[in-house]
Amino acid sequence: MIKSRFQRLWSGEATSFAVLFALLTALCGLPLLLLFHVGLTDETGLTLVRITEALESRSVRRALWHSLESAFLSALLATAIGTLLALTIGLTDLRRKGIIIFLILLPMMIPPHVTAIAWTQAMGPGSPILQWLGIAPEIGSTHPLYSREGLVLVLAVQHMPLVFLLVRANLRAFPRELSDAARTSGASPLRMMRTVMLPLTAPTMLAGFILAFVAALGNFGINALLGIPARYTTLPVLIWRRLSSFGPDVLADMAVIAVILATITIAILAVQFVLQRNMRNALIGAPQAPLHYRLGMTRGWVESGLWLFIALTLGLPLASLLGTALVKTYGIGLSPETVTLENFREILFAQNVTLRAFVNSTLLAVSAALFIAAAAIMTGYALVLRRGTARRAAMTLAGQSEIAFAVPGIVISVAFILLFIKPLPLVNVSLYGTSMIIMLAYIAAFTAIGLKPVTAAYLQMDGSLEDAARISGAGYLRRMRRIFAPLVAPAAASGAILVFLTAYNEVTVSALLWSSGNETIGTVIFNYEDGGYTTLAAAMSAVVVAATIAIMFVMNRLADHVPHGTIPWRD
Repeated sequence: MIKSRFQRLWSGEATSFAVLFALLTALCGLPLLLLFHVGLTDETGLTLVRITEALESRSVRRALWHSLESAFLSALLATAIGTLLALTIGLTDLRRKGIIIFLILLPMMIPPHVTAIAWTQAMGPGSPILQWLGIAPEIGSTHPLYSREGLVLVLAVQHMPLVFLLVRANLRAFPRELSDAARTSGASPLRMMRTVMLPLTAPTMLAGFILAFVAALGNFGINALLGIPARYTTLPVLIWRRLSSFGPDVLADMAVIAVILATITIAILAVQFVLQRNMRNALIGAPQAPLHYRLGMTRGWVESGLWLFIALTLGLPLASLLGTALVKTYGIGLSPETVTLENFREILFAQNVTLRAFVNSTLLAVSAALFIAAAAIMTGYALVLRRGTARRAAMTLAGQSEIAFAVPGIVISVAFILLFIKPLPLVNVSLYGTSMIIMLAYIAAFTAIGLKPVTAAYLQMDGSLEDAARISGAGYLRRMRRIFAPLVAPAAASGAILVFLTAYNEVTVSALLWSSGNETIGTVIFNYEDGGYTTLAAAMSAVVVAATIAIMFVMNRLADHVPHGTIPWRD
């Protein structure tokens, strides 16, 4: 009898969700609360003294300005390019749109530090492609990307797909009746674009700008690999350099800088919410088939321009990356006599650190993806199909995960060091310096990615499924196991793959958390490039890009089994 009651207690919906709520709150909410506690309090209580003292530092003020400047300029450029591409592809009769969209979105899936390495090798004096073409800068000249402008350009290319994705989705939901009414009134396509399309798209463009701004603000890989040689230090790089140089003794000071960075991010997101609410335009009527303006004789020119853009922003950097990986020493021209696979043999079979990094990243990313998929199934169920306390708790979890995803990864790292640098109570075990802290940080940072597609799948369900299952006497675990988990499994799998892809390639979260024996792919690539082992960094980056493309093709297989919009490059 006691055993039966115990089983009923722990198989109940309330207990299961309470455990999940406690776990996710401990990972998503508690570290950030502790971070703000350390940064905003002292012996006397709540105070801004530490923030004020930090801002009095010349290096902090300069890094803050560099962060805001580079984020603003790159977001502005990314918004302009992404919106133009979305309008061109979304509103015209271009051919082969599927492959064009896939290639435009590919930079978003490639790790920022790999993007920085690829562009560095594409534009520098040692570029194998530019040397082969005979247009490489002179040996010994300053690298053109080691500057504010170069950093802004690469950040814009990295984050442009985010804007493109949002604006294109908005255009696909645009009611056809508005364009028909404008045409009937005699408006030309340009006038309709100026007076109808752009005003209605403005909130989405603002969202894209803010998204690109926040992403650039917290970017570590590009800011470090291009900013450090240019002496253009941003806040994430400042945190990394100080913590790497002085160790955990300066953790409180780093927490204050991280609080500044997190506060700016949250404030910008709040401003976005207010502006979008005031700019919102209500549309009446269901969206219809997307618009298709006929380009006529100009279609060939437009398509040629698009392919040239893809070749310059994606083809050239990746070709240079591969070219560098295929030569023995960086700077040697690419030719049949200089081509070698030695760098790939070295990273795949000889270097213990790279082999260990591949294994570590795979295990950490898979573990985080599986946990997030399971948590998303439970959270999405409570968020959509339940009422009262369960829904409010699920909304709290979703909000915590969104904030953890929005703040820069370097902030998450500092927060987790603060939380886990001391041994855990009761068990007296410290997670600092272990792979476990990286996995937990991945869960905190990427839960929002896995939750979105699962929530979308639940929203498409008929609520009568829940009622019918309850009337039939099915308990919570049986309902989840027999009905809801199978129905949302494709969406959960898609979200898990996105989480895996993001965690497998990242460097921002693990930059401060890795230790000897617990290296990740991102940290090894960064350390190779930072240490001057350029060809090895290129070879490892090329393998990562190939793996990324392979995973994206796997996701294509799920496209027909998940809610529309789950796979970014598929309609």
